[in-house]
Amino acid sequence: MENKDILDKIKSEKVRLVEMQFSDIVGAVKSVTIPEHKLGEALERGLWFDGSSIEGFTRIFESDMMLRPDISTFQIIPWKSQNGHKTARLICDVYMPDGKPFEGDPRYVLRRAVKKAEEMDFKYYVGPELEFFLFKPDENGKIVPAPHDVAGYFDFPPRDLASEVRMDIIFNLEQLGLEVEASHHEVAYGQHEIDFKYGSAISTADNVMTFKYTVKSVAAAHGLYASFMPKPIFGINGSGMHVHQSLFREDKNAFFDAKDKYKISETAKHFIAGQLKHARALSAIVAPTVNSYKRLVPGYEAPVYISWGQTNRSALIRIPRYAPGRESSTRAELRCPDPSANSYLTFACMLTAGLDGIKNKLEPPVALEENLYELGAVEMEKRGIKTLPGSIIEAVEELQKDSLLKETLGTHTYEKFIEAKKEEWNDFRLRVTGWEIERYLEKV
Repeated sequence: MENKDILDKIKSEKVRLVEMQFSDIVGAVKSVTIPEHKLGEALERGLWFDGSSIEGFTRIFESDMMLRPDISTFQIIPWKSQNGHKTARLICDVYMPDGKPFEGDPRYVLRRAVKKAEEMDFKYYVGPELEFFLFKPDENGKIVPAPHDVAGYFDFPPRDLASEVRMDIIFNLEQLGLEVEASHHEVAYGQHEIDFKYGSAISTADNVMTFKYTVKSVAAAHGLYASFMPKPIFGINGSGMHVHQSLFREDKNAFFDAKDKYKISETAKHFIAGQLKHARALSAIVAPTVNSYKRLVPGYEAPVYISWGQTNRSALIRIPRYAPGRESSTRAELRCPDPSANSYLTFACMLTAGLDGIKNKLEPPVALEENLYELGAVEMEKRGIKTLPGSIIEAVEELQKDSLLKETLGTHTYEKFIEAKKEEWNDFRLRVTGWEIERYLEKV
C-alpha cells in the first residue's frame, strides 16, 4: 500500500479525522488527531508534537518530536464513524528532530529486537491471550471493583450478562483488522477473554494496543468499564496475558521436532532455557505494576515457579500438546505476563531472552509435570526450583542486574522505566491502605 492508496481511501470512505496513535513507556495509547486534509503532509513529512509530557519521553527543553505513520496500520475506527463522519487511525513510529528513531519509542525497542532475530534467520511469532474484567459504575458514576455478573468459566446467558458486549467487541475488532479466534467468560465473576490470531511480533504488539482501547471503548458504550488491572478483586483469579510464541526459519517452525518426547526441537529448548534464565528480571517488564504481584501468588492459576512442562499449568512455561498435522503450531507459552504490560517492551525482552539461550546453547532444567503448588519449601529448595519476585521493587532490582535486558531496552528506555517503577513503588509504600486500618487501628 502506498501513500496515494491511503489518501484515495480517505476520500472514498469520506473520512474526516485521523488519529495518529503511539505508545508511551508504560503502554498507554496516545494520540494526536488531525483533519483529513492534513494527512498528506503528515504522510510525506511526519507530524511534529510535544513529547515533554509523555511518560518516559523527553525533557521540557528537548520536547520537539515527530510522528511518522505506518501506513500498513490504517483502519477506520467503527465506533467513531457515525452520521457520515468517519475517523481513521494510523499507528506511528516516533522520531527525533534529526531524523533518527527515538530510542524511547517502545515500538522501536521491539524493532531492534526483531532485527536481532532476523540476523539469526528467525521470525518471531506471538499469540497473546488477554483477560479483562467488566465493572458496572455505581449510581454516582464511580468505578467500583464489583463484578458485572456472577458467571463462571465458559458460562453462557443468562448467567453471563456480557455475552452481547463480547459480541460487539468482536465485531469492532474484526472491522479493525484483527482475526478473532474465540471468546468466552473466564473463571472469575465478571472476567472475560477474547483471543485473536497470532502474528509477527510488531503487528501483534500493535494489535494488543488496538485490542485494549477497543474493549474499553465498546464497554463504555454499554455503560460498563473494562479493566486490564491484573488483580482488581481479592480472593478470585486475576487477569493474565499468556503469550504463545514460536520461531520460524524460512517457512518452517524452528520449534518442532517429531523425534522429541514433547515434539520440540533443541532450538526451542535453548529458547526456553534463555527465558527461564532471565525470568526474574523479565518479570519487571511483563508484570510491571505493584498490583501485578497480587496476581502472581500460588493458588489462582498464576505461575510463580521458574520451571517448564507440558500438562503443567503451574509451570512458568508450558508446551501445548502436539496435534498431528499441526507442526506449525508448536509453541512455548509464557504464563507470567499480565495485560498491564507494554506489549512492545514485553515481546522485545521475551525475544532477546530466548535468543540468548539459543546463542549460548543453554539447556533447560528437567521438565516438571506435577502440581508445584503442592510442593513444600524444603522440596522446592532441594530441587533448585526458584520463584519469581514477590514485588515490583524486587523485580526491578533483578532487572538492574540483567545486562541483556538493559541492552534490549536501550539506555533511555531502561533508565526511564526504572525511574517510573521506583516512583510507583515509593508512592505505594507510603500509602496507608484499608487493610492496615482494619488490621491495626484498634489492635495496637
